[in-house]
Amino acid sequence: MDTLVDPVAPVPEPPPAVEPPPAIEPPPPSPAGPALAGALRDLHLQVERESRFLDDVVAEVGKLVIGQTQMIERILIGLLANGHCLIEGVPGLAKTLTVKTLAQTIHATFQRIQFTPDLLPADITGTTIYNMQSGTFTQKKGPLFANLVLADEINRAPAKVQSALLEAMQERQVTIGDTTHRLPDPFLVLATQNPIEQEGTFPLPEAQLDRFMLLIRVTYPTAIEERAMLDRLTAPELPTIRQVCEVEQLLAARRVVGNIFIDDKVRDYIVHLVHATRDPRAYGLHELAPLVEYGGSPRATLCLAIAARAHAFIRHRAYVTPDDVKAIALDVLRHRVVITYEAEAEEITSEDVIRRVFEHIPVP
Repeated sequence: MDTLVDPVAPVPEPPPAVEPPPAIEPPPPSPAGPALAGALRDLHLQVERESRFLDDVVAEVGKLVIGQTQMIERILIGLLANGHCLIEGVPGLAKTLTVKTLAQTIHATFQRIQFTPDLLPADITGTTIYNMQSGTFTQKKGPLFANLVLADEINRAPAKVQSALLEAMQERQVTIGDTTHRLPDPFLVLATQNPIEQEGTFPLPEAQLDRFMLLIRVTYPTAIEERAMLDRLTAPELPTIRQVCEVEQLLAARRVVGNIFIDDKVRDYIVHLVHATRDPRAYGLHELAPLVEYGGSPRATLCLAIAARAHAFIRHRAYVTPDDVKAIALDVLRHRVVITYEAEAEEITSEDVIRRVFEHIPVP
């Protein structure tokens, strides 16, 4: 018997319409009650309002610096989190250009210090000068008295000059003679170093590295980015950079960043990540124990939380997610996790250790 076939085929249902994602994510629902939910909504509106200038800053920097979006974002995180940044990369990757261009977008004082082997601490902090006409001593402030200080090729200066930065970076003050001077607010050190040259350089000690909130590793641009760079930067006239941010805006944004909401589960996640770098065996990472000499300090925990808040603020969010922590963790921890000689022999880096920790610690 022949099989009867219905000549009228069923009409397939049209696919559901895909709504575009919102430009700014709303705050998550709060289980703590309507009072906290209302506070998060108010904070969300405040973050949306206070973070608008960052888009203008990124657009202005992008006129000269093509690609390197991660480096630009990390420097902005340092500005928002009030943390110093160490930028590491081979020559020619626009490290100095990025810092100088960013300084031009902010209506703030800027100083550039070229570090050399014959530099003295007084060359950067200041010194006392004898005035022969008046017969008195006067104090001359050094280039550290600026809002943004570019310490170019910091690893070329001797240890005594690097140590002179410790008080300025940590205490935000400089002592000249018997007088202590407060540095301007904001005060941020953006240092660069070349990792491929060893002759005539002085590697930064661990105590000096720990003063930097972020260690930013810069990589080569893509072929498309390099072609766009070639077309734009070889033009007869370079783009003009405008000032689009005042110091007061930056300080106001910092206050808002300090109020970004971090859930208790995310706080525990940050603590467990840092503790796992100190005691891998306690978290079941027995294979990492012989590879780690020293793990992240409590300062790493604090810097990771503050940097995650700034990362969320740049994305116009009023709350921190585990993705914010993951996105910034390598820059916060890579110079704070010290590996053993055994790890170096096996060509295992601190970044490999941190990635293994992230793979093992459960995400809330």
